[in-house]
Amino acid sequence: MQSGNSLSRRALMQGALTTAGGIAMSQSDLLAAAVQPPKAPFTYVQTKAFHIPPETTTEESGYFSLCEGLNGKIYVGTAAYGRNSFLVEFDPATERMRIVLDTHKVVGQKTTGYAAQAKLHTRNFVGPSGKIYVGSKQGYLSQAERAAQKKGEKVPVYQGGYVMVYDPAKDTTENLGMPMPLDDARRKAGRTEGEGVIDVTADEARGLIYVVTCEHQHWMLYNTRTKTYRDLGPILRDQPNTLIDAQGRGTAITSDFRIARYEPGKDRVTIDPLRVDGKPFAEYLGAKRVHPDWRITPDGRTAYLQLLDDLRMFRVDLTSAVGQPVLATNLGDRIKGAHPDSRGSICLGPDGRVYSAIRIDNTTSFGKGYLHHLVRHDPSTRRMEDLGVFTVRNPGFFDFKGIQTKNPDGSLRPRHGYHTLPDGTLTPLHVIMAMIVARNGTIYATTIYPYTLLKVETVKAIK
Repeated sequence: MQSGNSLSRRALMQGALTTAGGIAMSQSDLLAAAVQPPKAPFTYVQTKAFHIPPETTTEESGYFSLCEGLNGKIYVGTAAYGRNSFLVEFDPATERMRIVLDTHKVVGQKTTGYAAQAKLHTRNFVGPSGKIYVGSKQGYLSQAERAAQKKGEKVPVYQGGYVMVYDPAKDTTENLGMPMPLDDARRKAGRTEGEGVIDVTADEARGLIYVVTCEHQHWMLYNTRTKTYRDLGPILRDQPNTLIDAQGRGTAITSDFRIARYEPGKDRVTIDPLRVDGKPFAEYLGAKRVHPDWRITPDGRTAYLQLLDDLRMFRVDLTSAVGQPVLATNLGDRIKGAHPDSRGSICLGPDGRVYSAIRIDNTTSFGKGYLHHLVRHDPSTRRMEDLGVFTVRNPGFFDFKGIQTKNPDGSLRPRHGYHTLPDGTLTPLHVIMAMIVARNGTIYATTIYPYTLLKVETVKAIK
């Protein structure tokens, strides 16, 4: 008796096979049946990919700048090194994008090169008014600028980043100026450039805007009545963000992993320990960890925190009084894996659960490179759930094989940010840069090379 495989091979040689029902199968049908693609050992989180307008970037990249407006549209900040930065609006109803904020036009800057406002890196903050708060920062020296410096030549000096407020209702943008420009005082202190802006958080009810600068993470406060900035004092950790708790206190993580709080009513800044199981947070982490990133619950009493290079998720109780330690709880690893990378992705869904994207090494033998997982923590069950690996169901959204396009200066535009799994599925390679959950439960994320907005279609943040 011949095996099924032998019969299939013989039928393929003959060119056809008649089924039991008398239906003739062609050679191509037989080949498809005989050569089954390998099955992935993990679940796929399918997304629809949208290429962010290439004229808004130079490296096909961007950062944490992602939000949903109160109008239901999605807003993405971009980076065009040496040139400019932009805020792009995506309309889920029409699936169209348009530029709504051109930084250099808003601030009146013409200088490019290293002096350009090359990034919108801030987490887009949406106030109760619907206004969207963003900030600009510097990029990197180009190869030509580095070569010029080696020759002793001067390159354009970065003067500082701007805080801007885009109002979708009016389609207008307001420039709130530079929080920390390169002025005479900073020159005397030995600084050679202004500070960029890495975070903006608005307390619209009190007329206050918290700003974190970059590269030295000064915590600053803008008064919308006096239109002035002042330095609150503490130096913050890496690329942090400010939360406003239930008591109206601006709350941020200091460079040594303590909690700084500003009380508007008393005009007072205090710093208290952040502890986990009785240990200082920095000690509890057990290794040098970077880029803490947290989001606050709607009641302002609790925050959920992750770090870029750590698997764990933490819950932080924000209700403690000044002078008392702020207590955090280790909720466990979001996923098991090596060399985690998780950026700007922790977010709260309307279902009350906490969502996060995390990259780990692909050790499954199903393809190579990295895998980007969508994970979910349910506070009511205290469970962490791996929902699967981000994939793209419309790989034709970008031409990965045609002639590689160039920027006006002749530099090639990167397109190496995805890889293909053994079954032909396209998946992000390098990093998920930001993730949010919209009010209707739709999850959006951004990834790079090409700069892409991913709309998750197989998971929704609803119960």
